[in-house]
Amino acid sequence: MNDRGYQEQEATAGRVFGGMRRLHAVALVAMVCAHAPAGAAAADLQWTQDPGSHCKFVAPASLTSGPTFWIGACVEGKASGEGMLRRRDGDKAGAAFFGRMKDGIPEIGVVDLTDGYRAGNFSDGDIGGQTESDPQNRIDAFRIAAEAARLISAKYAAEKNAGSARHYEELAKTLEQQTD
Repeated sequence: MNDRGYQEQEATAGRVFGGMRRLHAVALVAMVCAHAPAGAAAADLQWTQDPGSHCKFVAPASLTSGPTFWIGACVEGKASGEGMLRRRDGDKAGAAFFGRMKDGIPEIGVVDLTDGYRAGNFSDGDIGGQTESDPQNRIDAFRIAAEAARLISAKYAAEKNAGSARHYEELAKTLEQQTD
């Protein structure tokens, strides 16, 4: 084979392998984007932390701003798994989110407001803000919220706080009834 033949083979190999490098870069970007919460990049979210435990999280916008406490697991400094985010105004309990968190970001659940519930997935900074086309999503949100309320009840029962344990057990039943 002459020099021209080798040059043509090298040029073809460069195009093939260069294309594969671009394909790998596109695949990497797609994988990173697939793990970001719907509707917002993780860096764009408003992070806060529990004033006592210093566990970090993103609170749904419908909780409004102010002191918010997380009751649940805190993995690597971020709220994780099922639990509750509770807003407090002094000694008065405010709105609460019951649901599932992943790496400090809500996934699905229910915000218990004074005038009703917001239920669904976390999107665009809030729970249930999007129009849900799938009624099963709302049912799943209430079931997960009920389980989170039961976990909070069990925590208070273990701390010998019978009044709070009863309150959250009753709330779990109320949340569960929303699926009927």
